[in-house]
Amino acid sequence: MTRSSTRFLPTARFLFTTGMAMAVVLLFANTAHAADDGGGEGENVVLFMIKSLGWVFGPLLMAVSVAMLALVVLLALDLRMTSAIPPGFVDEFTDTVNKRKFKEAFDMARNDPSFLGQVLTAGMSRLQYGLEDAREAAMNTLESIKSDKEQKNNYNAVIATLGPMLGLVGTVYGMILSFKVLATSTGGIQPAKLAEGISHALSVTLVGVAISVPAIFFNAFYRNRITRVCMDVGHIADDLLTQMYHNSKKAPGGATAGAPAAAPAPPAAGQR
Repeated sequence: MTRSSTRFLPTARFLFTTGMAMAVVLLFANTAHAADDGGGEGENVVLFMIKSLGWVFGPLLMAVSVAMLALVVLLALDLRMTSAIPPGFVDEFTDTVNKRKFKEAFDMARNDPSFLGQVLTAGMSRLQYGLEDAREAAMNTLESIKSDKEQKNNYNAVIATLGPMLGLVGTVYGMILSFKVLATSTGGIQPAKLAEGISHALSVTLVGVAISVPAIFFNAFYRNRITRVCMDVGHIADDLLTQMYHNSKKAPGGATAGAPAAAPAPPAAGQR
């Protein structure tokens, strides 16, 4: 119970931090509105920008931002060190192996959904064919896990490129609306209609860039995080597999869990 409850502490801490950041953003928006308003009856800047986005670019940019937030949260949960290397797992596994309880050690790794558990399970299943074969199977599993996380992180790079592109399309569309007002006005130019197209262009550009900036940051951050976590998991898994292999050689019969027994040693000279 204690082990399972401690796994949710980083998640709760992350959600609390995200909520506090959103509260700060809303507070800043209200403060800016009060400063710009000066006690008058002006419209909130954030609400004005939302209205200026329109019914096409508004939902589109909102969907992109929600997708980016979902990716960030998903990768934050997947790349926690407690998810990759559970606390206490290495010590417990080492103690079990030192006691020659190889079947219990294999079950412990197989029942653990962490990165280290998956890598150890793949390596231990091939340990009976030799240490190098076990290392190769473990590294193949680790590369598969790393590839899966990198594919998810690549969508952050796509969003980082897609944001400014959508902003550029919105900018061109807003300027077309403004020039349309200039071209079709006969009885005088209406400043409100002209400003509507310009505000649409600037709002879409600003929101597109605002989406791309955190996407660029999180893409670089998680790329380095994936490399670091996978390196740590690989080193620890290699050490544990090596330790289990040498302990199995010292065990009676020299057999690991599921491995065939070692051949008997040849008789010494003079003992035939």
